Amino acid sequence: MPFTRPTLSELRSRVASDITSGLPTADGLLRFSNLQILGKAVAGLGHLNYGYLDWIAKQAVPYTSSGEYLYAWGALKNVYPKTASFAAGAVTFPGTVGAIIDIGTEITRSDSTTFTVQASATVGVGGTVTVQVKADVAGELGNTPVGSLMTLGVSIPGIPSSGTVTTVITGGAEQEEDDAFFQRMLEAYQNTPNGGSVTDYPIWAKAVQGVTRAWCAPNGFGTGTVVVYVMFDQANADHQGFPQGTNGISSSDNRVTSGNLAAGDQLTVANSIFPKQPVTALVYVCSPIAAPKDFTITGLTGASTTTRNAVAAAIAEVFVGLGVPVTDGSFVALSDIDSAIAAIASTKGFVITSPVANIANVLGYLPTLGTITYS
Repeated sequence: MPFTRPTLSELRSRVASDITSGLPTADGLLRFSNLQILGKAVAGLGHLNYGYLDWIAKQAVPYTSSGEYLYAWGALKNVYPKTASFAAGAVTFPGTVGAIIDIGTEITRSDSTTFTVQASATVGVGGTVTVQVKADVAGELGNTPVGSLMTLGVSIPGIPSSGTVTTVITGGAEQEEDDAFFQRMLEAYQNTPNGGSVTDYPIWAKAVQGVTRAWCAPNGFGTGTVVVYVMFDQANADHQGFPQGTNGISSSDNRVTSGNLAAGDQLTVANSIFPKQPVTALVYVCSPIAAPKDFTITGLTGASTTTRNAVAAAIAEVFVGLGVPVTDGSFVALSDIDSAIAAIASTKGFVITSPVANIANVLGYLPTLGTITYS
């Protein structure tokens, strides 16, 4: 039977009752009575103690803990908060053969975000030089798509100042929030490691900075293979959360070839999983393929832009919660989408006329929101 914590009013009433019963021949509860004031003070201290005991009880179990105690419970399962990470990639500059860009050279993006060259490189016979760069500031700000303009921070003889991103600069992620850490910690307690079971791979993948969702498809590319699908919902928000790179296996795997080596986000995850995976498994880290689903909604032709944006956000949130790139019999239920839209003000009377059935999850494809037509 759970303990019912008394309220401050109840404590005051109890103390007042004790004072009255202890002074049968006098009224100790008059307006300006010292005993009344002391009684309220004692009740307040009792209420504070109850609050402290309640807080202690919450920190005593993983499910209700918070702050440093939440991190301590996670550490017992080898789960730690993910710190902010730095984006990295490659930038190419034209130049005169033999010209050198030294390690430590500063490179600036058009919005003044700076990057640092990680290794010296020399202009080759093709008249170009590609340098590996790393963002100077941790977080999503450093993520940069292919084709973005980059400028040398200093003048280098034989090399023009302007270059372009040729390998996506990615991997930058913000520090993990407590809610996300709590979910990973809870998964660790609920799923005992099984040496490479279907539940292990998503846990290993989500330990990587930026990874928010992950799924496992056993034998996805044939017997002995394991396919791990990952999403970077916050770090790659500009790309709908999809990884930026090439599907493939870890560079540490001795079975790697030029045709199956992962790159970008996928390589980061593959290299993180490799030391933990069974030695015989050939693990591919992949990006799901976006499968946009268009909607037609009647009854909201007069809805404002704010309402329409809220409807789109609500549908997208349902897809995030229920969409998976594996065939496990699950689906995105239209009833859940109906409920999400109905919870928005000014949507009374709407009807979803397309699609007309639940959206089944398909291996390799992640359902996402397409175009909404209001008729």
